[in-house]
Amino acid sequence: MNLFVVAGFIGPQEIIIILIIVLLLFGGRKIPELMKGLGKGMKEFKKATKEGDDEDEQAEPGKIEK
Repeated sequence: MNLFVVAGFIGPQEIIIILIIVLLLFGGRKIPELMKGLGKGMKEFKKATKEGDDEDEQAEPGKIEK
């Protein structure tokens, strides 16, 4: 049995098939809108995680915030 298949690696053939299916499902005009929304979502997620880290650094050790 092929090691790559067992390990679950996605090869170029699988990526091409996935892209064709996405193109057929959503159409060429809808894909840029989907990617734009995905990019905005990732940007907001990174911003939220950074804000959470900043709040953790500002908290005093041993003090419980309510």
